[in-house]
Amino acid sequence: MTDSARSIPKACIIGHPVAHSRSPMVHGFWLRQLGLAGDYTREDVRPENLAVFVSSLRERGYVGANVTVPHKEAVLGLADVVSETARAMGAANTLWFEDGALHADNTDVTGFLANLDERAPGWDRQGRTATVLGAGGAARAVIYGLLARGLSTIHLVNRSEARSRALEAAFGRAVKPRGWDGVGAALKETDILVNTTSLGMSGQPPLVIDLSPLPETALVHDIVYTPLTTGLLAAAKARGLATVDGLGMLLHQAVPGFARWFGRTPAVTEELRSIIVQDIERAVA
Repeated sequence: MTDSARSIPKACIIGHPVAHSRSPMVHGFWLRQLGLAGDYTREDVRPENLAVFVSSLRERGYVGANVTVPHKEAVLGLADVVSETARAMGAANTLWFEDGALHADNTDVTGFLANLDERAPGWDRQGRTATVLGAGGAARAVIYGLLARGLSTIHLVNRSEARSRALEAAFGRAVKPRGWDGVGAALKETDILVNTTSLGMSGQPPLVIDLSPLPETALVHDIVYTPLTTGLLAAAKARGLATVDGLGMLLHQAVPGFARWFGRTPAVTEELRSIIVQDIERAVA
């Protein structure tokens, strides 16, 4: 490696598989837009190789990395410093070096809230009750963000009672676990409905839910972004409800990492969104 190549900051996304990731497209756009020297690549790392790979991240020429499935939980134990948010999430998606130490953070909460703020300004001043579908890692980030914005009641709808109870234990009595048979009652008092499951994603079973109990003022948000307009969002739009798709969460959660690695804070613009939308449309065509 030449001295000039060594001086160019380089980051990557670590996952398995990882070929589908759009992160290089996002970060590559920002590097070009800001006129910065830098590179961002994919690294397909098997779980059994994760510890060795992360321990040699700097030797491989990387200033940091994004982390995606299935490594987001395991990487917590490999970092020197773990943020409060990452600990609360039980997962990290962003790594960087600072003062010789490897830091880990979770920016999903930032991405979730920034997307809602951009696409539905004032959403957090219109009500205090949410219904969250699913109880996985994404639900944890969503619940954390909703509580941080002052929502007082979160109906958590999930098939696994054990996973729902675990989130109730983590976040307190504001979280109200419900089975799918209780979703209708929950929707009657819902100000914001958030789907955190993979149902409705391309290649996955549809999300079948009756939205008729939702108040006319409710906001419907699906963190799925392939397709961009999921069945849930289409049904909400047919009722005249306000909707927010999941693409902005992907884009906004990438901002803090880029700033750490390349020294500039990028903007999520309509131009960037249009580029990713076009790529999504090609993929699902």
